[in-house]
Amino acid sequence: MMITERTMEDFRAHLKSEEKSKNTVEKYLRDVRAFSEFVKDKEVTKDIVIGYKERLLENGFAVRSVNSVLASLNSLFSFLGRYDCKVKTLKVQRQIFCPEEKELTKAEYERLCRAAQSSCNERLDLMMQTICGTGIRVSELKFITAEAVKSGEAVVSLKGKTRSVFLVKPLQKKLLRYIEKQKIKDGAVFVTRTGKPMNRANIWREMKSLCEEARVNPKKVFPHNLRHLFARVFYGIEKDIAKLADILGHSSIDTTRIYIISSGTEHRRRMESMKLIL
Repeated sequence: MMITERTMEDFRAHLKSEEKSKNTVEKYLRDVRAFSEFVKDKEVTKDIVIGYKERLLENGFAVRSVNSVLASLNSLFSFLGRYDCKVKTLKVQRQIFCPEEKELTKAEYERLCRAAQSSCNERLDLMMQTICGTGIRVSELKFITAEAVKSGEAVVSLKGKTRSVFLVKPLQKKLLRYIEKQKIKDGAVFVTRTGKPMNRANIWREMKSLCEEARVNPKKVFPHNLRHLFARVFYGIEKDIAKLADILGHSSIDTTRIYIISSGTEHRRRMESMKLIL
């Protein structure tokens, strides 16, 4: 088996037929191209794939990153009917707490919002509040339309699944004022100057610009961390992981568990509260 440009195009068409998102398709193809450069003109065998897995580890790739690459390659091999080339992913011990340097706290989130407000960036402030107040993905912001704001409910269709996302009254009021001020009659609420929906890169860049004023570590500041904060706060109140999985649009509760792990500080405090050391 050789990986050719024709192979890549056929694989792209296959991924699209499986209704994979655009980002997922590009990610799979990027992983396959990197593997193809490693293989060069050699025939692909399981031993070569295992060698590539070992090379990734030697180069310092995190276990989850290696497994992500292997998922892309195994998908290709399944598509080509070369099941003999598929390899096992690395075992990952479930993380029981989140490193403090990666967890965005509620206080830090509030400081980011205030920094956006003081910079007169109302759009960014409301985007952050919308993501954190609903738990939606950044890629789902496009479903927050003028029509959704007026009804108080957005219908999100992504990855072959459809779910309703409620806009709580305080958020709905803020968004109603915003669309009236911006004269947005229909369509996406959060758009660029050219009228295109804001994407992850736009929001990431704007959020990073707030770090210094908000006194928040830039390593914590990215859009997806707002979704994680929503999940932790919701679970802290409801303690219902199945309901949270539905709200977040997760197919597996195992994915949801990643979102609700506590910080190292909180984990240590709980252990100390057990008072088992005499």
